[in-house]
Amino acid sequence: MHRSVVAAGDVSAVLVQERDRFSRVPAYNYLLKQEFEEYGCKLRALNDRGDDTPEGQLTDDILDTLAKFERAKVAERTRRGKLRKAREGKIVATVSPDYGFDYNDARDSYLVNEEAMRVVRRIFYMVGVENRSLYGVRKALEDEGATAPSGRQTWNVPCIRNIVNDDVYKRHSYKEVVQLLPPEVATRVEPGELYGVFWFNRTRRTIKQVTETSPNGKVYKRKTKTSHKPREEWIAILVPDPSVPREWVDAARAAIKDNVRVSSAGSKFWELSGGIMRCALCNRRMSSNSVVRGARRHFYYRCSKRWQDGTCAHKKSHRADELERLVWNFVSGLLKEPERLREGLEEMIERERDGLLGDPNQESKTWENKLAEVNRKRAHFQDMAAEGLVTFGELRDKLAALEETHETAQQKLALLEGRWERLAELERDREILMERCSGMVAGTLDTLTPEERHRIYKLLKLRMNLDANGALEVSGTFGDDPLVCGLETISQ
Repeated sequence: MHRSVVAAGDVSAVLVQERDRFSRVPAYNYLLKQEFEEYGCKLRALNDRGDDTPEGQLTDDILDTLAKFERAKVAERTRRGKLRKAREGKIVATVSPDYGFDYNDARDSYLVNEEAMRVVRRIFYMVGVENRSLYGVRKALEDEGATAPSGRQTWNVPCIRNIVNDDVYKRHSYKEVVQLLPPEVATRVEPGELYGVFWFNRTRRTIKQVTETSPNGKVYKRKTKTSHKPREEWIAILVPDPSVPREWVDAARAAIKDNVRVSSAGSKFWELSGGIMRCALCNRRMSSNSVVRGARRHFYYRCSKRWQDGTCAHKKSHRADELERLVWNFVSGLLKEPERLREGLEEMIERERDGLLGDPNQESKTWENKLAEVNRKRAHFQDMAAEGLVTFGELRDKLAALEETHETAQQKLALLEGRWERLAELERDREILMERCSGMVAGTLDTLTPEERHRIYKLLKLRMNLDANGALEVSGTFGDDPLVCGLETISQ
């Protein structure tokens, strides 16, 4: 029953089956009782043991205290059971698993959901390899119709950021995981396999009830505070290999490490964000800022280092509309010279191709054969140990040497795979960009949205250094020599 109904004075009593249905906190029961009595309403429960006498009130207070104690014991036993399960290496199931995984039948382990995991790999590739912004990734996923963790086809930036930073998608080697696990769990780890890590017991939630005054009287709300526990209290639980190349994960995390929240509350898309424009003095990303003067909001780019700690000498704030107009005029002029643009793209692809030394197919086959040889030797050594031909100490040394070779081979194969995919993506981007350029010359340049301009800047690997005087140095795939533009700046 809502308190406003009682406050209207139309209720003489509120009846429940058990007293702890009002609250399991005696103080809350007392406050609720006092509040309702102001409106001539009584609280009654079928398990009341007393009446309105002091002795009866004492009996009810004892029942309320016992209910509080019972709740605390249930919470303690539940928490202890979850910790024991996690220390045994089992997943503590919640409403839904991490995106890209499903629960097994016992709901104590993960299984890879390949369809969703392909989306996860796509996210890491777009952020770590293509250098797309999180907003650009969100738009790409929605355009592609990818299903979000919510089950809908609408994504949000915090969700994508959480995926990038979650260790369940980061490949960990045998050497790494055995250092994170209790000895009894580490013995079940297969040497040579790769795992993601689910961290349990990372945070502590504190819930408290507060009272606020509203036009309708008192309002009781719950406030939840989440804080991080010390790292040594975290419990590592292994999950199946997500098959996301480690270098993609590391690159994606490095790309968003210095991201700051855009201050315009979503009212503007910042075309030059995501590391495209940097301070020429300290090389930090230029951050966004907005101020309201009169009835209008004005948007600026400013040095994030100067804004955060004041150590950079770049004091000026530069008008976003002027900067974005100048950059787009330059880039749109470049797009009207497709041959020059194609030459720059070809040079970049050729440099990537030169990085694949020798015959990549033959190199991949060599490392695959090396993996197969390691597996054969491991089985042979284990058979020898079972027959007593080698001691367990000798077996451990031999398996450790094989593990190093196995890990090296896997890393080489993952690197080759990533380079091939990078090359294929560059060639695809080249065709997309050149196809788009042919249409732009026909008069569609002015119709592009800020998001589309930002995507073109990323495809061009555009990099701009802005100094305090407004000189803008621009470089990208269109040539090795940077171009310098001039811009009048406005300071706040």
